Amino acid sequence: MTHPLLEVWDKTTRGFAAESRMAMRTVRKRGPWQIMFWMTALVVGIVAGSAAVGFRVAISTLQGLFYGADDKTLATTLGALEWYWVIAIPVLGGLAVGLILRFFIPDGQTRSVADVIHSAAMNEGRVKKRIGLASAAASLITLSTGGSSGREGPVVHLAAVISSWVSNRLKASGITGRDLMGCAVAAAVSASFNAPIAGTIFALEVILRHFAVHAFAPIVIAAVAGTVVSRLQMGNVTEFILPTQMVEFYVEMPAFLILGLVCGIIAYILIKSVFIAEDIGDAMQRTTGMPIWLRPAVAGALLGTLALAFPHIIGVGYETTSSALTGHLLLREAFVFAVIKVIAVAITFAGRMGGGIFSPALMLGALTGLTFGYISTAMFPSVSGTETLYALAGMGAVAAAVLGAPISTILIVFEMTGDWQAGIAVMVSVSMASALTSRLVDRSFFLTQLERRGIHMAAGPQDYLLSTISVRNLMEPIGSNRDGPAAAMMDLVQQGAALDIHESLETAMAKLESAPDELLPVVRGREDGPELVGTLYLVDALRAYNRAMVEIAKEEHS
Repeated sequence: MTHPLLEVWDKTTRGFAAESRMAMRTVRKRGPWQIMFWMTALVVGIVAGSAAVGFRVAISTLQGLFYGADDKTLATTLGALEWYWVIAIPVLGGLAVGLILRFFIPDGQTRSVADVIHSAAMNEGRVKKRIGLASAAASLITLSTGGSSGREGPVVHLAAVISSWVSNRLKASGITGRDLMGCAVAAAVSASFNAPIAGTIFALEVILRHFAVHAFAPIVIAAVAGTVVSRLQMGNVTEFILPTQMVEFYVEMPAFLILGLVCGIIAYILIKSVFIAEDIGDAMQRTTGMPIWLRPAVAGALLGTLALAFPHIIGVGYETTSSALTGHLLLREAFVFAVIKVIAVAITFAGRMGGGIFSPALMLGALTGLTFGYISTAMFPSVSGTETLYALAGMGAVAAAVLGAPISTILIVFEMTGDWQAGIAVMVSVSMASALTSRLVDRSFFLTQLERRGIHMAAGPQDYLLSTISVRNLMEPIGSNRDGPAAAMMDLVQQGAALDIHESLETAMAKLESAPDELLPVVRGREDGPELVGTLYLVDALRAYNRAMVEIAKEEHS
């Protein structure tokens, strides 16, 4: 009789040998592709990181040309300019942006993060190159000539243009294309903020909207590559230098919970202000017949006029954000600057000038947090920490609520400031703000943008997958074994109960579910009346939808 220990040893060694043989087969079959894909991710990371750094350097160079200062000294320097230059530079910049919209972007809307999210989910990780490059150029001019927006949105979209070109050259599948897009975005965000951890999580949390293991390694490789590129050019320094932060953790936590709720409301106000301003701009353009190329110039004139009294609204705003984080603003200044910043951001977006929302959210959050900090520390001086800690927590809270990205925003704040000691305060405020704002809008600024275009992504793939499946690809054509009886189908066509061949299942499914026989004719529009081309069965539509859901689940859990 074999000893029990020997039996265990025998089973263990046999199992180890079998697993080793399987691992070797996997390495032989997939190893070369994995290594090649990681090398591709490395190259994409280097290129996307270089693009992000180049975009940042270009902004500073052009600001130096137009204003004689970079963003970190712009608000201070602006007071030395003649008033007519303060107004003229944004107007001229707006005219240049308008010409780009007129000739290169047919719908007159610059592309940003929302379009990257949409393309990752519904277009196999591809964006349009021509429109993407034109959007980057428009945003560059906007940020260099007085627009009140951020550089991160354009950089993310520019990275997506790079990954789309690579995906098209490789004829990559949808999963690979999405992973490459995640790599490019992670590298661009990492290079922009000198924050590789946050860049990695941002790509997974915001763009891909899942944390699949298969995407993690290449995205990390790309994020590190982008960071290295940034540090070679910019040095290994944090974006903001903060004073020492002190927090009375047990006593002061309720204040940070309340700050989170306040920041959630402020984030909601910022989001709604942008969309209301866009609607007003659209209505004015329709009413006045204003050409699309003139709209950014009008916004530039408004921004220039506003900047005469409040120069801090010009550009990305890192000088004002830094002043808030270091407590170099008074209570009244912080409050008024926050209100004016919301107005300036709304004008910029209403004018279709380009740029992102993240940097404005950081600035608004820092101003909100500082205002709250002054009030709370004045009310409870014996148990309160520093006002600047509230500014730091507020910066993270508003930005996280606007982006709908609490994890990556917390990490970005930590990596931008180098202050990990105040982590609990930041996390508490971020969680409360994100929870509140996500219930007031469709999860985030970006997903609300898509919802306004009729693209339903906030609830997840179960909502948007139907729009990716075409009736044309599922119907049984005339002459096949399963096409419906011609006479019965034509009767339904005459009754108006038919599907257009160009429809997606998003609109077709409701009609199919209400059809008596769970099938409907498919027609093609012609001048002499609809032409019957096939039949679509409800069971085929449900089967296709189920297959798509299974594929999404496989990707997200692989």
